[in-house]
Amino acid sequence: MSEKLLPPNGVVVQSALRELGAAGEIVVLPEKAPTAAIAAAQVGCEVGAIANSLIFDADGAPLLVLTSGAHRVDVELIARTVGVGKVRRATPDFVREATGQPIGGVAPVGHPAPVRTLVDNWLSKHEVVWAAGGHPLTVFPTTFDELVRITGGTAVDVE
Repeated sequence: MSEKLLPPNGVVVQSALRELGAAGEIVVLPEKAPTAAIAAAQVGCEVGAIANSLIFDADGAPLLVLTSGAHRVDVELIARTVGVGKVRRATPDFVREATGQPIGGVAPVGHPAPVRTLVDNWLSKHEVVWAAGGHPLTVFPTTFDELVRITGGTAVDVE
């Protein structure tokens, strides 16, 4: 896919992926994928191979949790894991400020500043994992190990 056809955030993310030595290229989906099931149907994978990018407010600091589309995040477990008092879903403005990207398209990389990241161990069960590419219509293929490496993330159980 030509970068000229990517949305601006997709270009930023593709550039970050290249700088980080990631193998995947961003793909533009035919329509928005508001759920992991819809994304999985569009790319032809199991729902568990979709890496949902969820930004949380962890005592005022952004926390990115890359979770399998087959899981829900246990915020109390995550709070204990990262050693904060409270973890809650972030507002759209908080997400945009922390990542420069909209909810529904938050990529694991390409943010204005590094964001502390947790990667769901369950994603390791899949040879290929699909993550958002900075815009609700963009995704890219990667692997669990590559996600951990490019984000500087920590592999954890999220539920």
